[in-house]
Amino acid sequence: MADSDAVAHSSIAVHRGDWTNLPADLAALVAPPVTVQAVPVERPVGSWRRGQQARSRGNMPVGKHVRAAR
Repeated sequence: MADSDAVAHSSIAVHRGDWTNLPADLAALVAPPVTVQAVPVERPVGSWRRGQQARSRGNMPVGKHVRAAR
C-alpha cells in the first residue's frame, strides 16, 4: 500500500440534529436533519518549520513600509 493510500487527506464529520419546530408525532415520521462537514487534515507544524516561517514573514513587504512615489 502506498503512503498516500494509508493516510486520510480529509476529515469528515456527520452531525445528527433534532427537529425543534415539529410536534413529536410528526418528527417521528420524518428523517432527522443531518449536517456533514469535510475539513482537510493538517499536519502539526514542527518547531524548526515554525521558526522558518517566522523568519520569512519578516521579509514580506508591508504597506506601511513602502516609500511614497516621487
